[in-house]
Amino acid sequence: MKVFVFDLLAYDANLDHLKNGEPELPYPLAKRYFDADTAMRTYEEHLDAWEALDRFGYDGVGFNEHHCSPYGLMNSPNLMAAAAAQRTKNLKLLIYGNLLPVHQPLRLAEELAMIDCLSKGRLISGFARGIPREYQVHNVPLAQSRARFEEAYDIITRAWTEEVFSYEGQFWSYKNVALWPRPVQQPHPPIWIPVVGSQESIEFAAKHNCPITPGLGRARGLRDDIIRYYAKCLSQAGHRITPNHLSLGITAYVADSKAQALREYGPHILYFNRTLFSHGNFTETETQRQTGYSSQASTDYVRPENLRAAANLRSEFRNLTMEQLAEQAEHMPMGTADEVIERIIDAAESAGANTVQLAMNRGALPHDLFMAQIERFAREVLPALQAYDVKTVPAAEEAMA
Repeated sequence: MKVFVFDLLAYDANLDHLKNGEPELPYPLAKRYFDADTAMRTYEEHLDAWEALDRFGYDGVGFNEHHCSPYGLMNSPNLMAAAAAQRTKNLKLLIYGNLLPVHQPLRLAEELAMIDCLSKGRLISGFARGIPREYQVHNVPLAQSRARFEEAYDIITRAWTEEVFSYEGQFWSYKNVALWPRPVQQPHPPIWIPVVGSQESIEFAAKHNCPITPGLGRARGLRDDIIRYYAKCLSQAGHRITPNHLSLGITAYVADSKAQALREYGPHILYFNRTLFSHGNFTETETQRQTGYSSQASTDYVRPENLRAAANLRSEFRNLTMEQLAEQAEHMPMGTADEVIERIIDAAESAGANTVQLAMNRGALPHDLFMAQIERFAREVLPALQAYDVKTVPAAEEAMA
């Protein structure tokens, strides 16, 4: 099993005091609330953490792209991956992912090729559509999201693989372009696609045989529906699903006891859910349909009992209490090393995923706790996970039977 740590790189200060009794942080969050010293410390601490991941033998680190929010300070995941490439030797650099619809795709193709060269072929290139906030920031119509994504994907992969290419598209056009530098990995770096749950995203990933992260850590029933549909679409495109097609997002924390794990990590999970996750953003599937970001058919493949999870209601996470989190934690990989190992392997086996992406620094977890967790997890849990091999995808086998 491959073990990555997915790092949101949140602004390293709790900003709950700015809510003034409201459910959300003010948006936009004006200049007067930003502290440069905090930002500089945040970047330096996370670079140190990624260097530690490499030193302790993790397989990779996951970057992401978000804009104009303390939710995450990776406005450019490519800049962060380039910096990490110089601080690490073996760690895979998973950019999960560049938001194709809101950027100039040829520039992304160039930057990603540079990162693959800088890292000596360690790039995994994730391509994502992004959340609605990013479209507001960059003044891109949400209704154009999918068409822009697909056009940009075509441009980038052609730029990487063709001797010279030209392109006439709806949004971008190029003439007689030969990319320099080229990626080290041929024909191009691996491409992964995070899937929140829309039918069209699943179909696109399957058509191009791209690995996915099904549901990004949400309810198991919805996750299995995504995997079933993905397996069918892969088969229709002439491919067969394997455990290497899937990675799981998992919140994990190893401690002397579950009570200690909740005491240390719980407040930061709550801060993430209540304050950061929906800042300046709307998550509800129905609202996204009204803007044209999602289609009316986006959840047609989902079984009735899982439609509530697919609705992605903010109330499902923004109103989370410590008592509710403690109930959830009874079934989560939070606690002793043996329990964490057992629950991660169980989740990976039930999904049929041979890669996990660990969230071990939700919210604004203090740097000393994050570094201690990286070391302790590496010592007590990582060897057992990396020695384990997931061989089947149960939900897919049921769907294809």
